[in-house]
Amino acid sequence: MSELRVLLTNDDGIESPGLQALYDALSEIAAVTAVAPAENQSGVGRSRSGIGHSEPAVDVREHDLGYAVSGTPADCAAFGLRSLPNIGFDLVVSGCNVGPNVGSYILGHSGTVGAAVEAAFLGVPAIAVSAYDPETFFPEDGEFVAAAATTRTVVEQALEGDVFETADLLNLNVRADARTPLRPTQPLADYDTTVETNGDARAAFENSYWAANSVGPDGIPDFETYRDAYPAWSDRAAIVNGEGSLTALSVPQTPLSTEIVEPIVTAHNGQV
Repeated sequence: MSELRVLLTNDDGIESPGLQALYDALSEIAAVTAVAPAENQSGVGRSRSGIGHSEPAVDVREHDLGYAVSGTPADCAAFGLRSLPNIGFDLVVSGCNVGPNVGSYILGHSGTVGAAVEAAFLGVPAIAVSAYDPETFFPEDGEFVAAAATTRTVVEQALEGDVFETADLLNLNVRADARTPLRPTQPLADYDTTVETNGDARAAFENSYWAANSVGPDGIPDFETYRDAYPAWSDRAAIVNGEGSLTALSVPQTPLSTEIVEPIVTAHNGQV
């Protein structure tokens, strides 16, 4: 069997300790090449640099772990999969993100997940990995060893099974401070937002995607507050209970039945 080839990226930047932890752990089972943003690109979702311009481009420089790209996580996935064709990557791993990525709304905003989605569109399965601390929410720099070890196990088991015959990508959220059981989950859609305007033509947004309650100005929820707030099947429930969450996803924009829009088309065509 040929050696497993993994493209490693993230959204926190190539110097992130979470990426280094994954690089070390995955190098025990695979040939790993990191292609990651040169700077922090958190929260950029699936955005690509220069889209809409005549010649979109990013700067690339060599790095001890692979390549640093002056672009988004999706740029990094595209560069690695299309500009390093001789490697022939079997899998893309994106992370470890600093803090969890759970809930449908956050998945759309996450650069960590965005890189995995880009990989899926380009025909390579992917795993997005996020680590959290049950007390501080965001883990400290040295707290990624357990998360990286769990990721290595998930990679091995996912590739040994038939997971990627059905799923395009996996979203993995694990504790950074200790290895814990995983729970199969689905993302919870619990987003809402309020907008307050004043007389200075200014609009302030407050997003409430943790059980439709404000998480405060620092964006950090107190897990104890949400202990019984979520259905057991949800990714958020696993996280607030100190467990790991593993969700199988397909790439977005999955087509629905054409019957849904048929009445609109019929009405319109009758007026043409």
